[in-house]
Amino acid sequence: MIVFYEDRNFQGRSYECSSDFADMSSYLSRCHSCRVERGCFMVYDRTNFMGNQYFLRRGEYSDYMSMMGMSDCIRSCRMIPMYRGNYRMRIYERENFGGQMYELMDDCDNIMDRYRMSNCMSCNVMDGHWLMYEQPHYRGRMMYMRPGEYRSFMNMGMGSMRFMSMRRIMDSCY
Repeated sequence: MIVFYEDRNFQGRSYECSSDFADMSSYLSRCHSCRVERGCFMVYDRTNFMGNQYFLRRGEYSDYMSMMGMSDCIRSCRMIPMYRGNYRMRIYERENFGGQMYELMDDCDNIMDRYRMSNCMSCNVMDGHWLMYEQPHYRGRMMYMRPGEYRSFMNMGMGSMRFMSMRRIMDSCY
């Protein structure tokens, strides 16, 4: 469960949420702090799970905008379900599953070093939930990937963003 607050330091009106929430504007005019009481969540700076994404685990975020460098308020959130199984994802050099393909079953801090792959433009997540990062060593903007086919990152509202590292969302995150 996550509790959102209109103002910094858990002040102002609040709203509790324990599932996906596409548009917070009907409940809060703004959101500047939150408290994750259980589970893990992705929060987005645009409605309908679009825009920049941020991963939140259990804890208090009294002024997450300055902590995470967010330029805007949280507008939507997605609960990440707990998963206890195998992890498997195929990454592809080009859109529509083209070019070189590599299968991951564990974290990869740099696809260039591990696979000599300079770009990742599509993927197929077969098992588990993953975070993909713009830069090596789990840095930069990120994107949450749940099981499914992702034929083109360009069509997902991420512009020309490319992914250079990937990490599994494990039990230790909860």
